[in-house]
Amino acid sequence: MNILEELQWRGLVADCTDAAELTKKIAAPLTLYCGFDPTADSLHVGNLVPLLALRRFQLLGHHPIALAGGATGSIGDPSGKSAERQLLTQEVLDHNIASVKVQLAKLLDFVTTTNPARLLDNASWTAGISFLDFLRDIGKHFSVNQMIAKESVRARMEDREVGISYTEFSYMLLQAFDFMVLYRDQNCELQIGGSDQWGNITAGLELTRKKIGRQVFGLTLPLITNADGSKFGKTVAGAIWLDPKRTSVYRFYQFWVNTDDRDVIRYLKYFTFLSFEEITGFEAKHTANPGAREAHKALARAATDLIHGTAATAEAIRASEILFGGNLEGISESTFNDIVGEVPTKPLDPQLLADSGIPLAELLVHSGLCPSKGQARKDIEGGGVNVNNVREPNAARAITTNDLLFGKHILLRKGKKNYVVVTAMQQPT
Repeated sequence: MNILEELQWRGLVADCTDAAELTKKIAAPLTLYCGFDPTADSLHVGNLVPLLALRRFQLLGHHPIALAGGATGSIGDPSGKSAERQLLTQEVLDHNIASVKVQLAKLLDFVTTTNPARLLDNASWTAGISFLDFLRDIGKHFSVNQMIAKESVRARMEDREVGISYTEFSYMLLQAFDFMVLYRDQNCELQIGGSDQWGNITAGLELTRKKIGRQVFGLTLPLITNADGSKFGKTVAGAIWLDPKRTSVYRFYQFWVNTDDRDVIRYLKYFTFLSFEEITGFEAKHTANPGAREAHKALARAATDLIHGTAATAEAIRASEILFGGNLEGISESTFNDIVGEVPTKPLDPQLLADSGIPLAELLVHSGLCPSKGQARKDIEGGGVNVNNVREPNAARAITTNDLLFGKHILLRKGKKNYVVVTAMQQPT
């Protein structure tokens, strides 16, 4: 199947301009672009759909451009926003672009000799243009009536309390200018983006036709929402970032494992490069036995492999297994630290572990897993207590420094799911 057929099968086409003519165009290698404004120093999972679409085009021989908005990012896109963005300094924008470039290298192939991806910055062609020149050469091709009719602008104008500034109102012209310049200089004939970008994309089509007299194309992808109607990529803890310093690999993996049963097959199509045969196979297994969660694990593994690599994925899987009672032997400190961030922790004076140590029953009370020493002894003797994921049936057992993992942690579990990490640390005076 060609790239449009694949995107259709994956449910990744929201709108397309002149699909019949675009189908003819993609019979040969085509240059396309997707823009992103560097509003943070990391991409998040909400950015993945259009960027993975660039990669899907690249795998079929097309030429992708990732366009960093060094110029547009200093303005702010009103699309899908209910309030004005905070303006960023050039230093912050430059830092964000440099950081995101590292992540883009995991999504796109910049080194292949046949059709390498390119990262461009629209600041490179806007920096030398004066305000008057832009108004005369670009602004005259747009009527205010036409701009107000765009959904991204109209929605903000209808909110009388917030409204829209002239700064954000002008964003559409800058994005249209990008498309015209990329066609003129790079023979870029297609822009892709989320469905909220439709107005900005069609503005670029119109400008290119008026200024250069050529037809270019736009294709939008659906904005992803969860089956329950909530915004994709948002959790109680906030956005799921691609940077492991912002979202740990373990938490990233868990985000995908915890996908709603109603969404998992859809997300396999959206966020992985698994084939039609592989995905339909997981769909059959999921229908027959959703409790096995094979589709969820396949989704989590593929998404985490893509962003963090197979070694990091293996560590995240190992950490997940530990929270289901897996053996701690050979675990790395970094993997264990991911667990520490996901379960309750309780500090303990290391002096209590010296010499003969602290009775396990007392430690269980200290950790909050048991309300009293008597109940703790009953839980231990009943086989419901684990120390470092090893069942401990001896109520007289004392915990000493020999039990510390990495010289500072003890993993306590009561029952199947109640975990606490006790960390030996000096108490403040």
